[in-house]
Amino acid sequence: MSDTDSSTATLMERILYEVKRVVVGQDRFLERVLVAMLAQGHLLVEGVPGLAKTLTVKTLARAVRGSFRRIQFTPDLVPADLVGTRIYNQKTGEFGTSLGPVFANLLLADEINRAPAKVQSALLEVMQERQVTIAGQSHPVPEPFVVMATQNPIETEGTYPLPEAQVDRFMMKVIVDYPSPEEEFVIVQRVTGPAASVQAVADTQQLAALQQACRDVYVDPALISHAVRIVAATRTPARAGLPELAKYLTYGASPRATISLIEGARALALMRGRRYALTEDITDLVHDVLRHRLVLSYEALAEGVGADGLIDTILARVPGPESVAQSEAAAEAAASQTGAGAAAAAAAGRAQEG
Repeated sequence: MSDTDSSTATLMERILYEVKRVVVGQDRFLERVLVAMLAQGHLLVEGVPGLAKTLTVKTLARAVRGSFRRIQFTPDLVPADLVGTRIYNQKTGEFGTSLGPVFANLLLADEINRAPAKVQSALLEVMQERQVTIAGQSHPVPEPFVVMATQNPIETEGTYPLPEAQVDRFMMKVIVDYPSPEEEFVIVQRVTGPAASVQAVADTQQLAALQQACRDVYVDPALISHAVRIVAATRTPARAGLPELAKYLTYGASPRATISLIEGARALALMRGRRYALTEDITDLVHDVLRHRLVLSYEALAEGVGADGLIDTILARVPGPESVAQSEAAAEAAASQTGAGAAAAAAAGRAQEG
């Protein structure tokens, strides 16, 4: 591992250490938040209240010296409450721009399904364009910019479910579950004891450098083909040898799912101290990337067939990569080169494995 790789891994460990000084458990959820941050994506989170969703994001913002904002979505919100508006100044007789709470590095959109469609669309536009236009003037949001939107699975009265086309803009959907009894014991001790202070161990410039390092992680073409096959199996199951799944799937995942799988695999590889992605990186993220993108049929709902179960079946039946530079030496050689050099190094590694 090079000095650059070592410093990157050390920085990631320090960030995780600071967050875990406050947040107990929820390792998978925290890992997904960091993946979204490194891959410049956004998260949709589903879980009952009180599972440290807000605390996790707020603590992470402190650890990286980023700004944090929380918006509680309600039915009476209007788009200007999020993005900002023009305000008339009586003293100067001129209009000024008041920017909304979306201008933050880490934005928590709490219970996004409680706001009407117009407000949801305003937020999702900011997520996609990473800027806001007010009175014909564009205002870019700060970088990095990560939105974590939460949905409460308990209450459905007075909610506005997100349309499939809007949900597709989220990189991942994470299910946050209850802590174990051991973790809950530690939670109670920490909450009722002295408050733990969070040290800032990085800044937004270092975070931007980590995002660039994430884009430089090498992904073998065979892994990209594997991701394409998985996503394609959700659209046309019969072609993937899964005709029995066709009756459960109305629509499959879009190309955004394939892109998210590859970008997420890069981020996960970087967090695990590698400059190259492996099959396990994609496999670990498949459920989070696909579960909210599958539109299930009425037959699936009637039979109690869920998205995660269908994804398990697809993973079990879709063949893995035929040849990938799995050995560390071959993958390191491929990661250190670009273009034809990278392809040649990967081919050499596959030839050695064969």
